Amino acid sequence: MTEDPFVTHRRLLFTVAYEMLGSAADAEDVLQESWLRWAGVDQAQVRDPRAYLVRIVTRQALNRLRTLSRSREEYVGEWLPEPLLTSPDVAEDVELAESVSIAVLTVLETLGPAERAVFVLREVFELPYGEIAGATGRSAAAVRQIARRAREHVAARRPRVRVSRSEQRAVVERFLAALRTGQLQELLQLMAPDVVMITDGGGIVAAAPAPIHGAEVVAKLLAGAHRKVVALRTTTVWLNGAPAGRIDFDGEPSTVSLAVDHGRVTGIYVVRNPRKLTRLDTPAELAR
Repeated sequence: MTEDPFVTHRRLLFTVAYEMLGSAADAEDVLQESWLRWAGVDQAQVRDPRAYLVRIVTRQALNRLRTLSRSREEYVGEWLPEPLLTSPDVAEDVELAESVSIAVLTVLETLGPAERAVFVLREVFELPYGEIAGATGRSAAAVRQIARRAREHVAARRPRVRVSRSEQRAVVERFLAALRTGQLQELLQLMAPDVVMITDGGGIVAAAPAPIHGAEVVAKLLAGAHRKVVALRTTTVWLNGAPAGRIDFDGEPSTVSLAVDHGRVTGIYVVRNPRKLTRLDTPAELAR
């Protein structure tokens, strides 16, 4: 019996939806909606099931993005993407790993829905402009223009990441060790002078209401956190295709992802919202 194309391409479809939405929960909802639409199609008439399914998922994700825009505007504090536990294998596809990184997904949040869809489909999945046009309801010429604008927008805001995965892991482990012990000087040495820290608590747990800039301020805050908790446990894990950290403050989980440039931390992304930390035990299956 031939496997249902939806099952065959499910990892790809989830990855498309997740990159467009930055939320695994919303991506799963989109896949459910897409499967219902696929089940109602005369599949014998579909010449390219993969392209057809990507089109369905893209349209559903665009609808979901427009619905979510208001709730994200009303979100308490900074909004960060939902971190995903991934296997080290994801990092072997460098382009995929970078595209699902917390740093890049955070930049994609600054794009409009159509720009985000076009950028993801073109730059990450390398779909032809004609297919993207069919998925987004735009002309191929319009898609080309949107792709160029989105590419320039992301390039101007994308953090520089110039380290290997082994170097990234070494920096993460040094960072976590300094956090456990509250070593202010070690934290300062690890950070670039213009480091930026973003924390997401969703109004549920304590988090900074706006990005925090500068190594001295960030290091003092992190070193101070060590003194405010009874038990602080850290673990190096793979999140969104890169080495990262899981931190338990008195039993409450958080994740920390780092942008690293030439061995120095330039960006710190801390997710504390418990609603975004429900998938830290089972690796997500991602694919291009």
